Amino acid sequence: MKNNLPPQTSENSLQQKSLKLLQKLGYELITKEQNREFRNNNLNDVILKGIAAKQLAKINSYIYKGEVFEFSKADIERQIYNLNTLAAGGLLATNKKITESFLHAPSVEQNLPDGSKKSFSFKFIDFDNFENNVFHVTEEFSVERSVKTEAEKTRRADIVLFINGFPIVVIELKKSDVEVSKGISQLIEYQADKEIPKLFEFAQLLIAANNHSPQYATTGSPAKYFLTWKEEDQALIQQLDSLITNRKPSNLDSLLVSLCSKSRLIEMFRFFILFDNNIKKVARYQQYYAISAIIENISHYEGASRKGGLIWHTQGSGKSLTMVMATKYLQKKIENARIVVVTDRKDLDKQISDTFKNSEVEVVKATTGRNLIDELENGTSVITSTIHKFETAVKQNCKLESSNIFILVDESHRSQSGDFHRAMKKVFVNGCYIGFTGTPLLKSQKSDGSITKFNGLIHKYTIDQAIKDNAVLPLLYEARMVDQWITDEAALNRRFARYTNDLNEDQKKDLEQKWVSFRNVASSKQRLEAIVFDIEDHFTKNIRGQGFKAMFATNSKVEAVRFKKLFDESGLINSAVSLSAPDVKEGNTDVNDTKKEVQAFWKDMLAKYGSEKAYNDYIDAEFKADDGDIELLIVVDKLLTGFDAPIAQVLYIDKELKDHTLLQAIARVNRLYEGKDYGLIVDYRGLFENLDKALTSYGALAGYDETDVTGTFADVRNELQKLKTSFSQLQDLFKSITHKNDQESYEVYLDSKEKRQEFYKSLNTFARDLAFSLGCDFVNNIYSEDDLSTFKKWLRFYNTLRKSLRIRYAESVDFAQYEQRMQSLLDTYIGTEGEVFQLSATVDMFSQDFKDEVENLTSDRARADAIISATTKYAKEKREINPAFYDRIAEKIKEIIQQYKEKRLSEREFLTEAQGVYAKVKENNEAILASYPSQISSKPKQSFYDSLKSYFETSSEDRFIQIVCYIDKVFAKYIKKPNWKNNIDVKNEIEQELDDYLFDENIEVAELDKFLQKAYELGVNNYD
Repeated sequence: MKNNLPPQTSENSLQQKSLKLLQKLGYELITKEQNREFRNNNLNDVILKGIAAKQLAKINSYIYKGEVFEFSKADIERQIYNLNTLAAGGLLATNKKITESFLHAPSVEQNLPDGSKKSFSFKFIDFDNFENNVFHVTEEFSVERSVKTEAEKTRRADIVLFINGFPIVVIELKKSDVEVSKGISQLIEYQADKEIPKLFEFAQLLIAANNHSPQYATTGSPAKYFLTWKEEDQALIQQLDSLITNRKPSNLDSLLVSLCSKSRLIEMFRFFILFDNNIKKVARYQQYYAISAIIENISHYEGASRKGGLIWHTQGSGKSLTMVMATKYLQKKIENARIVVVTDRKDLDKQISDTFKNSEVEVVKATTGRNLIDELENGTSVITSTIHKFETAVKQNCKLESSNIFILVDESHRSQSGDFHRAMKKVFVNGCYIGFTGTPLLKSQKSDGSITKFNGLIHKYTIDQAIKDNAVLPLLYEARMVDQWITDEAALNRRFARYTNDLNEDQKKDLEQKWVSFRNVASSKQRLEAIVFDIEDHFTKNIRGQGFKAMFATNSKVEAVRFKKLFDESGLINSAVSLSAPDVKEGNTDVNDTKKEVQAFWKDMLAKYGSEKAYNDYIDAEFKADDGDIELLIVVDKLLTGFDAPIAQVLYIDKELKDHTLLQAIARVNRLYEGKDYGLIVDYRGLFENLDKALTSYGALAGYDETDVTGTFADVRNELQKLKTSFSQLQDLFKSITHKNDQESYEVYLDSKEKRQEFYKSLNTFARDLAFSLGCDFVNNIYSEDDLSTFKKWLRFYNTLRKSLRIRYAESVDFAQYEQRMQSLLDTYIGTEGEVFQLSATVDMFSQDFKDEVENLTSDRARADAIISATTKYAKEKREINPAFYDRIAEKIKEIIQQYKEKRLSEREFLTEAQGVYAKVKENNEAILASYPSQISSKPKQSFYDSLKSYFETSSEDRFIQIVCYIDKVFAKYIKKPNWKNNIDVKNEIEQELDDYLFDENIEVAELDKFLQKAYELGVNNYD
């Protein structure tokens, strides 16, 4: 029966397994009895002095005049005594002083043989050669309590690891059926003044563990900052299997190998534990592996430069401290290393500079472009700067060719391209560029995404990983809607016509387009009031009293100020609004916007606070403080990135956001904070699909591999060549002009509408190609700076010309002159019941529930509203593909909304009709295809069939189907050509072939030129 005994699950069994593993890792075991003997049975002492004195004598010596000398026994004992009696007013302060003594060897004065005196470094640990140290492990390490009682005179640590006799790691174990939180609580309790703080004055790593859920932290860490380690080094993972052969390795075994292997422990102690504003912190595993990957990357060269890359670590995962740790590591590993930390905003520059200072890294913040040059030329070790200052450095011909300059670019997607980035590269000719971002740019994800811009991905840590690791909080989502409709469409149209009766047709068309855009982004006063009422109701019922605050992302500066006024009038929530200066573009606010409300707000703010900086400092302090006055912070763009306020639990959104800007915004509320279990997004803008798309896209990008971009660099060079072509084509338009230095000659030459349309189209192509080229790292391989300067000068001229032409030939109107009237139209004719509908239950955005939520909306009316909203948006986006079809959809939507409002449809019927329209738009099923003739079997054919019929009214149905099929056949041939959509020759050939066909077949067509143009536009929008 002896062999049938069950496995041992006691704490002692776990302890013995751990001791055996640690011995295999090279630790020498000291028994319980021996650890007392090495302390002379003084349980108030935590240093194994016998071991310490012996080992410090081995690793310390000094050289004077070519002769090696050893420190005396008295010197060594004095240094151990000094270290042991350091006191600095509290546990963390003392731990900090002891840690500094470990990391920065103190100087010890010596009397030299020639009678002189000189100081030499004395080290407690040899960090450069870890094999020169001795590593011990003991169990049941008893230490006297600071405040003893008769019943409890000592506390006992389960396992302690020593380096050179100093206690560096304290481990508390629990058996498998006890929560690891018990061990964490015990370690925290032991650090209290009345307990055994002496042990923790030396400790660097704390481990609380059962066999399956080990966690680690450092001295002073609260419970929420005990972390999980996930090993990424395959060599260490394989080593674990060779170390443990008689049982299955546990998660605790894995953690001990990961953190306590001798070389890893020395490395963690030296580079990955720091004090941030006197709070001790230890690296998370993703920070360790990101920095390890950086060190590996920079050991390789590409030409004269070290290899850089991109660190993609999701928002809230400690990116700033990763930069600090990387800086410390680079300074130690690379001789004469210089680090320049680059941001794109003054507030972020200050923030990152403060983080470095708080972590006791000597850093200089460049104040001006001239100051940046001075610091660079003086060889300053660590500099922070905004990217804009590099233009000054370029103008002053400042150029540094060292390959030991490392440029850490914070939130790299915002400052990774364009003139500023190229200026930076001109200063640091052979610099190593390392980007840090929480949300890399997607775009094509290859030729112009963040990963390619920085020459590959070094390390990634996604939001899914962070949530699983409890590094950030889960985000919950609520979709809400303010129901709006046109109260009197006929009256609105009459008023609009009256406003525009003095305009020509081109100007009316221009104003109509601007009116549509304005309606999409602006809000009626009733809508703003409804949202304010809903936020007040939600905040006072759910957030106030819980110790948290909220942010509110608005669409423009004007609306931010209007919302603030409405909140002030109600008085239920203390709010503040954060704006950039009136002349800075933010959100859907024009840089030339001079609305009285914004100007008045700015004037009042400056009068009250004296400066923008003083106001921003007030907002920052009052919003982040537990007892600060500000409960709701209203923002447009500025604080949606780089603003870290863990106290914020809710983000209300009434603003169009997508892709990386949307993910950055929602990350404002996922930071850890005491008592906070989740962040909440309350969406008034219908961002459901945008959010789903962004999460899906970044999930796909998480699977990025270096091979994904093979060949893209050649593709980028091909794209760059297009700039020369589009510039030449634009210049050729004016080759017949005699006086090319005279703008009037250009304007007179473009007197016909057809010529202007051709000019506008060519200019758009040139502007697009130039924007792409300026954002590309390879641009200087193709074009010189003189070339680029010439392109930019011509672009400025042509843009000025375009604006002048539109005014001269009355093609456009100044919307600013009409905006007040348009707002009046919104307030008068766009109605709301003053009620906000919650479209979705509150769901975890990263769960399947989020995907399924539209199927679980709370009422038929809510589901119908959500479906109508999504369908309308989708139809607008897809209209260019098939205008006739989507115009019919728009009419149908309008019809069923009107029927519902007139109560001719019940809520159930409203939902059924909405689902029917949605199915028509979204699904390419047999029923849809069956509604077309059998030959019209693809979406492009459907588009031609729906949109071109009016040009062939005299043709029979069969003949028209033949025409559609021929058009499809022509495009199928030409779309195989590279970049066919941007090739004017291909366009001409397509139109010529269609023209020849109609002539040969003797087919009558109304307005041939318009038909050819329409057919080409449909083809471009329907074929990839």
